[in-house]
This record gives sequence, C-alpha cells and structure tokens, in this order.
Amino acid sequence: MSISTRRGDDGATELMFGRRVAKNHPRIIAGGAVDELNSALGLARAADTQNSVSEFIAAVQEDLVVLMGDIATLPEDLPRYKAAGFEVFCVERVQKLDARVASIEEKEITFKGWVFPGASSDIFAAHLDHARTVCRRAEREVLMLQDELNEAIRIYLNRLSDVLWLLAREREVKE
Repeated sequence: MSISTRRGDDGATELMFGRRVAKNHPRIIAGGAVDELNSALGLARAADTQNSVSEFIAAVQEDLVVLMGDIATLPEDLPRYKAAGFEVFCVERVQKLDARVASIEEKEITFKGWVFPGASSDIFAAHLDHARTVCRRAEREVLMLQDELNEAIRIYLNRLSDVLWLLAREREVKE
C-alpha cells in the first residue's frame, strides 16, 4: 500500500474511526502542532550527545502519541476508542513532569533576564528551547478544543513547556 493515497487531495483528512474533516479543522491543527512538537523533541534527543535526558524525551514522545490519539477522536467516538483498547490520556502523565520540575528546581539553577536560545552555543539547549516554543503553540491550539478534550492534555502541554525551559537552563549551566 502506498503512503500516497490521494484521499487528501480534496483538502480533507481522517480522524480516528474514519471521520473525515477539513485539513484546517481545529483537531487537525492541534494534532499537527503536537506532531511538530514530537519532531522538535526528536531533534533535541538526537542532539543530546551526553544522553542526559534522551530517555526522558523518548518517554515524553510516547506520551505525545497517546495525546494525539485523544485529539484525533471526536467525543462521540470516545467509547469506541476505549473499547478498541486505545489508552486515554490521563493526569498521571502530568505527575511525571511535576517530578522532573521538582528534581531540576532542587539544583537551584538561577537565571536573570530573557532567554536567548543558542547564545550558549549548546545545540542541545537550543533544540530544547525550540521544542519549548513549539510546545507553547501546541498548547494554544489545544485550547481551541478545551471544551472537547480532557484537561490533562492542556495541563500536560503547559507543564512540558516548563520542563523544556528548565532542561535547557540546566544544560547551559553545565556548559
């Protein structure tokens, strides 16, 4: 089967369970922003030559795949989604991020002024900053659906951007 099905040539695409929507539907835009975040995290992970947080980033990427499944499922299809064995995004995933924030903040990293990504010449930190800004955009796109999605998704993206900011600052301190 070819990846090029031509089914999207009409400007529509599919959500879960074959529901066709326009490619500019809020769910497609939000899912696309999260997909872009996943790619930005992949760049950061590839640039982590010290393997300091590669495992953590990989776990976040797995979380994002689950999150995208929720975004791609209309509320009326949620029972079907669960019955098919798909995992619904839950607040426990946010707790992992809270723990990471606490562990970094224990190190009492201080910072004054604005962040200038790339100023430290650390490519990994710069990729983390880029992923953080993509995460903020994904969060804004998800907010367009906040009445239709569980709040754990919104909270997770908000917290993830905090973690990415902290990870970049932590890395810059090590340089």
